[in-house]
Formats: sequence, C-alpha cells, structure tokens
Amino acid sequence: MMPFKELVLASHNAGKLKELQAMLGDSVRVRSIAEFSTIEPEETGLSFIENAILKARNAARLSGLPALADDSGLAVDALGGAPGIYSARYADGQGDAANNAKLLHVLQGVPDAERDAQFVCALALVRHADDPLPIICEGLWHGRILHAPRGEHGFGYDPLFWVPECDCSSAELPAAEKNQLSHRARAMSLLKQRLGIA
Repeated sequence: MMPFKELVLASHNAGKLKELQAMLGDSVRVRSIAEFSTIEPEETGLSFIENAILKARNAARLSGLPALADDSGLAVDALGGAPGIYSARYADGQGDAANNAKLLHVLQGVPDAERDAQFVCALALVRHADDPLPIICEGLWHGRILHAPRGEHGFGYDPLFWVPECDCSSAELPAAEKNQLSHRARAMSLLKQRLGIA
C-alpha cells in the first residue's frame, strides 16, 4: 500500500490525535473524524481488533478518506484482562478520573506482585470503507497498576500505570518519551513499516 497524503483518525479524542500525528510526523496529515461527524459508532466487537476495524470502516464511509482507527485500553491481569475493551467507559462514561477511581477501588488490597497490567493498542487502517484487506498492527506496553495516581501528563489511565524501565508512571513521562515507548507507539512503528514510511 502506498503512503497517503492524508487520512482520517476515527476518534474524537484530542489526546490520541495529537499523539498519532506526532508519531507520523509530517509524512501524513491526520484529520479528526470530528470534522465529518460528532456521532461515535457503537463498538459491538468483542476484541480491540474488531472494534478498530469497525471504527475505521465507519470513519472512511463518513469522510471518503483512508481511515485509521485505534482501539486501545488497559488489561489488568488480576481482573482477567478487564477493563479491556471497556476501558474508556469503565465507570459508565463518567471520564478518566472516575475510571481511575473505580480501578483503584476494585484493586484495593491487591498486592504489588499481583498488579501486573498492559496497555493494548490495535490499529486498523482501511483504504476505503469496504476495504477487504485492512492493515492491522498491535502494540503492548507492560507495567503495573499503582495504588494512587502519579504525574500530570498523558490521559486515561496514565497516572496509574507504572513503567518499570523508567521508574515512573506513564503520566510522569515527557510526551516525546512516551511517544517512543507506549503501546500506541509500538503499534504505530509496525504500521509505518508496513506503509514504507518508517
């Protein structure tokens, strides 16, 4: 597949848009689906990959552009992989602070040795809405869930996600460093290789 001059990101999340544009650099202009629609598609898939494909096809249909969708979340080992695909709406859509509070409550009393987790990212790229051969790339970022939030950067569960190799939380990492280490960075690196823009 040849690189695109522009594509649409199937997300209204400004944090994701900023991160992905930074990772892609000047090679591709990333536009938000918010330019074309304010309605999010229902995520009916049972996996990150299924939901990423569903969102990419919807964005391509609405925009007429090649579309990139990111479905990502947090999978906590002690919770059998939860919150998983429900990460963004773990606390019934009340936002990041509520999601973090619920996760801390559910993990109350769980010792450090049993708080392993990974951020998961599935990227799906379609050339058009009915593309029979979407490009799928996955990235995992292993860490541990803290007992209290730390750091002011990032979004989502970043303040609770301890990054052992950096000896800090994801929310304590500068954006440039996070953009080299994260689950999204790992998936994006694979995608750039596939597109020949690495």
